[in-house]
Parts: sequence; C-alpha cells; structure tokens
Amino acid sequence: MTDAPALLRLMTWMSPSFPVGAFTYSHGLEWAVEIGDVTDAAGLQSWLMDVLQVGAGRNDAILAAAGWRAERDALEELIALALALNPSEERLLETEAQGRAFIRAARAGWPDIADLDLLARAPYPVAVGAVARRCGVGLSAMLPAFLHGFMSNLVSAGVRLIPLGQSDGVRILAGMETAFCTVAKEAEDAVLDDLGGFAPLIDIASMHHETQYTRLFRS
Repeated sequence: MTDAPALLRLMTWMSPSFPVGAFTYSHGLEWAVEIGDVTDAAGLQSWLMDVLQVGAGRNDAILAAAGWRAERDALEELIALALALNPSEERLLETEAQGRAFIRAARAGWPDIADLDLLARAPYPVAVGAVARRCGVGLSAMLPAFLHGFMSNLVSAGVRLIPLGQSDGVRILAGMETAFCTVAKEAEDAVLDDLGGFAPLIDIASMHHETQYTRLFRS
C-alpha cells in the first residue's frame, strides 16, 4: 500500500516537471522516424509496445524492482550490472544522466533520504526504485508509474517527431494501460536472472542515432 504523502512523492518524481531531462531523449525513436520505420500513431504504439514488453521497458522495471529491494551492501553491484546492460553509448548516457539528475533533484527535495551518496552513480531505474523504498513508496505503486513515465516521454517525443496530434498521444497511452500493469506485475515478481529481451531494431536505432546528421534528441 502507498499512503497519500508517498503517493504525492511518486507523482512528483514521475511528473514531466521533475528535472531529470527526460524530454531530451528519444531512445532511438528519432532514427526510426528519420528512416520511415515509424510514420503514424499505429506505428508509434507498436514501436513503444516492443520497448515496453521486450526491450528496455521490461528490463528497467526489473532493475527498478531490484533497486527497491536492494540493501545498501548490494547496491554497488546492482548499479554496475545495470550500467553494463546498455547496448549503446547513447543509451548509457540516457540512463546515467537521468539517474544523476533524479538523485540530485531528490536530494534537493528530501535531503534526509538514506544512501543518496551511494546512489549518485545509479542509473535511472535503480535510482528510482531505491529512492522509492526509502521514501515509503510501495513497489506495486512505483513500477506502473515508472513505466508510464518512461512511455509518456517517448510518446511525447513521437508526437513532436512524426508529428502527431496530442489526442493521438493520449490514445496511445490509454491503449497501453493493460500492458503497463502486466509488465509491472511481471517485474515485481522477477529476479535479476529474468533480465533479457529481444528488441534488436530498437537497439540498432539507438546506435545509428549516434551518427545521425540532424538531431533534436540526445538518444
């Protein structure tokens, strides 16, 4: 269960106004739009469902759950694993930079959170999970909110890149609600041995984005 103060913290952390810089990353989507792999709302939703179910969305949820459970002496090893799993330089930048920004902002708002110095190196999902536990936010509440925040940012990127209308973005998020809950529940019950997926086109898009000539986004 998550009480009202903890829920308010979670809403603050997942808000677009929380200063982690999420709006500057497209997770390779910019390349997919550039080459014509994603051209409309249906294509964007299909792409994002792959990210969520068999790509970084699922893995990041498992890592966030592991971060929530990890005691202090296990955090350093978990951080190293989470960083090593990134398949491209820009994806590593994406998770490292957002993780640092998340901890910096959390320190500003809640300076008494335990282990913030250790978490300063944590990638984004580990940072969110660990801080959530230390602030009394339940795992079952944190995971779907984390996934919704991740996908909301990519929907916003797609709306700007393709471009689409805001109503298209809302419909995409509404159509992913069941998937958010399913992936969150799977991650809640998962262990680190369950990490893995198969989204090679998304990983390749991220690699190509590193050398894309004209870019709006950092990944």
